[in-house]
Amino acid sequence: MPSEPYILLVEDNPSAVELAQHAFAINDYTGRIDVCRDGEQALDFLLCRNGKSDRDPNDHASLILLDLKMPKVDGFEVLEQVRANPRYRSTPVVVLTASSNYLDINRAYKLGANSYLVKPVDFDQFVKLIGQVTDYWCKLNQAPPIDDPA
Repeated sequence: MPSEPYILLVEDNPSAVELAQHAFAINDYTGRIDVCRDGEQALDFLLCRNGKSDRDPNDHASLILLDLKMPKVDGFEVLEQVRANPRYRSTPVVVLTASSNYLDINRAYKLGANSYLVKPVDFDQFVKLIGQVTDYWCKLNQAPPIDDPA
């Protein structure tokens, strides 16, 4: 049975994870937040493989917040594999990264990102951005029902 909606934060920088969790709390987001520290860990989590093979494959994130520049497997590869998997084709993926490079932006959208956001340097602006993202994607957006890929 699927769990309650949650956010999957894919971020390799421990300080950025801590800031994001603090920003969620300031914005009174009380839902579950799972964190993957690199792209390989995110794919293992999403695809229920390796150390995550006992995870319920029907446990879908309501939103994936994805950094691009990560070790092992970068965010582009994660995005490509998420979009190639029928189970996650309609899961919203918001790229949340420090890169404002137009090549990164174009590539992310071509691979199926729903949104591309550059992390503000100012903490107050970051908190505001996290509030807007959670309000839109977790409260206002009407997600399609999750299809059974079988």
